[in-house]
Amino acid sequence: MCDLVARTGRHQQRYEDGRRLVAGCIPFRYRVNNDEHKKLVEVLMINSQSGPGLLFPKGGWENDETVEEAAAREAIEEAGVRGDIVHLLGFYDFKSKTHQDACCPEGMCRAAVFALHVKEELTSWPEQSTRQRTWLTIPEAASQCRYQWMQEALLTGFSDWHDKWSRGGGGTNCDPA
Repeated sequence: MCDLVARTGRHQQRYEDGRRLVAGCIPFRYRVNNDEHKKLVEVLMINSQSGPGLLFPKGGWENDETVEEAAAREAIEEAGVRGDIVHLLGFYDFKSKTHQDACCPEGMCRAAVFALHVKEELTSWPEQSTRQRTWLTIPEAASQCRYQWMQEALLTGFSDWHDKWSRGGGGTNCDPA
């Protein structure tokens, strides 16, 4: 049984310019690749509750938290991982088919997506009964992304940042070596 509880409802949801504000992350870790004697970056994806394909953790950014706190909370609730938010990858606009409401009748959303260096995988988490975690290489993850905007966040946001950072230009405290 999980002691953590997922937030529900929209009463504290943030909106801006007719869009629901969302926070998410691309959780990542390093795995030793024995064939090449170097570390390989892997990203964590979760299954969708409403169809095929995989997702990165994301959800509503609420009034009582920072966007970084919201992204970290979603990683715990949906994927059962904790870690360090190390970089804002960008803002991505998308249309939600399921989250249209009075504040956002068109269903438009803007997601702030962060790189999250995973430090801990929880054995129990709020959505574990409906979510499965899968660690993938970046090409594997790109091919299984359910949404184009998440694939863009992975390929242009995360990959570009990680490539720059791993060559010494990213300015974070995670260790690829």
